[in-house]
Amino acid sequence: MLSILMPVYNERERVAEAIKEVLETALPSEFELVVVDDGSTDGTREILRDGGWDDRVRLLEHEVNQGKGAAVKTALAQARGEFAAIFDADLEYDPRDLGLLMPPLLDGRANACFGVRAFDGYTSHSFLFVLGNKGVTLACNVLFNVYLHDIMTCHKMIRTDLFRSLALRSAGFAIEPEITARLVQRGERIFEVPVHYRARSTEEGKKLTALDGFRVIATLLRCRFSPA
Repeated sequence: MLSILMPVYNERERVAEAIKEVLETALPSEFELVVVDDGSTDGTREILRDGGWDDRVRLLEHEVNQGKGAAVKTALAQARGEFAAIFDADLEYDPRDLGLLMPPLLDGRANACFGVRAFDGYTSHSFLFVLGNKGVTLACNVLFNVYLHDIMTCHKMIRTDLFRSLALRSAGFAIEPEITARLVQRGERIFEVPVHYRARSTEEGKKLTALDGFRVIATLLRCRFSPA
């Protein structure tokens, strides 16, 4: 079974549609959706509580906002599936692509599979956003002597037991590079497949800022010079 981990913070315009799209997706195995409301203050929590979701959905809550990383770790701790995948509630990704990440894990080729985004004029948030993404990915490749294409992708699917063993510390968006760094330090070969992506604008609720880029670099450096 696959556990889909959905961290949610202030997504009242999108969260119901995001859950609906996930539940309507045909995947190669049974799945559960573990939703963690990370202290939303815009009405998202009420939408989640009143959604009438089917029994594949489990709702968890943080009383105050703790960050994406904290929400992912809360969901991961409750995951019941053999595999776990992160899926954001912002509708930037297509849940059908989760099916593309499963085959390398199901047939034993890899213990982790990432979905690589294609950035173009339609799907990119901005030139600086794309440049920053490629910059932090390059930094990871240099620091850890690997060749990955998109360390900040939300589409990460990992064997649940391995995922839990990574002892992740980051509470915010830096959870993404930390997952990558700890996997490669373990000697895991990360399988990569192309996935669909459409970045939303800042006006639509995009939360990443330039400061997050510095946090990512700091996290990569911390991981590089500390034990896995």
